[in-house]
Amino acid sequence: MKVIVVGLGIQGRKRQAVAGADVVATVDPVAPGATYRTIEQVPVGQYDAALVCTPDAPKLALLTYLIDHGKHVLVEKPLLAADGALRQLAQGVRRQGTVCYTAYNHRFEPHLVRMKRLLDEGSLGQVYQVSMFYGNGTARDVRNSPWRDQGLGVIPDLASHMLDLCLFYFGPTDAPPQPWNCARFENAAFDYFALGFPDSMPRLMLEGTLLSWRNTFSLDVFAERGTAHVFGLCKWGPSSFVVRRRVLPSGKPPEEVHTLEQADPTWAIEYDHFIRLCQSGGTNIDNDIWINGVLNRVAQSVGVEQQA
Repeated sequence: MKVIVVGLGIQGRKRQAVAGADVVATVDPVAPGATYRTIEQVPVGQYDAALVCTPDAPKLALLTYLIDHGKHVLVEKPLLAADGALRQLAQGVRRQGTVCYTAYNHRFEPHLVRMKRLLDEGSLGQVYQVSMFYGNGTARDVRNSPWRDQGLGVIPDLASHMLDLCLFYFGPTDAPPQPWNCARFENAAFDYFALGFPDSMPRLMLEGTLLSWRNTFSLDVFAERGTAHVFGLCKWGPSSFVVRRRVLPSGKPPEEVHTLEQADPTWAIEYDHFIRLCQSGGTNIDNDIWINGVLNRVAQSVGVEQQA
């Protein structure tokens, strides 16, 4: 597979390192060392697929160009656009027989995969409530960015990961999202949010911030026959997976604890997944349509124009 990397920021450099010898060229309008400045300059016969790691605004035009030229695409999340534009993009993918895959690498996080297996086996019984917290300390970096501190701010950045995990575990919900608390403590755009789906089953509660000076992730599942928890991601290490089995009528539950301390494996696993998709076909744009719809409803609720 011959690939190009479009956008040589932090994510683009990571994708370039993982793809290794598959990378035949890079594209960036300003980054030193980029092979080309625009996508149109790259000979279309030189590559089979593109890894698009640009800011949000140019994504749709880039994807349309690539798909129209029969190229497979991995694009960094979130993929923001009007639903009609995303559906049109999906039609182009089907027409060309190409792959358009929006990257949500947390689906390949070992303990989040373990949670998926536990939920699918059904041993916890009915799931009542799921809570997630995702925090990092990048408020100042975002504020100093020429393009990131606008619109919904942290919400598309971090909530999109958590919304994708909701899809991964339970599929889409028709229940409306409720933004309970969205704040601008240091930034022009939101740097903290708490939102959820109080009318869904299970109940979903999502909280995220750019003001967590120690990077933090947690996932808590409360169910009929027990609870399950993920604390931490491999990239920050260590990461723990905890299952507690309910004791009736009450009592201290037996506990299983699995701890990992290793380098982040998700980027390489996701790239391999993308390569397999390029061979078999497929797209996850339907996930983008649902996530985008949720973010648009949140934007309307808080009176902010969604950036795309």
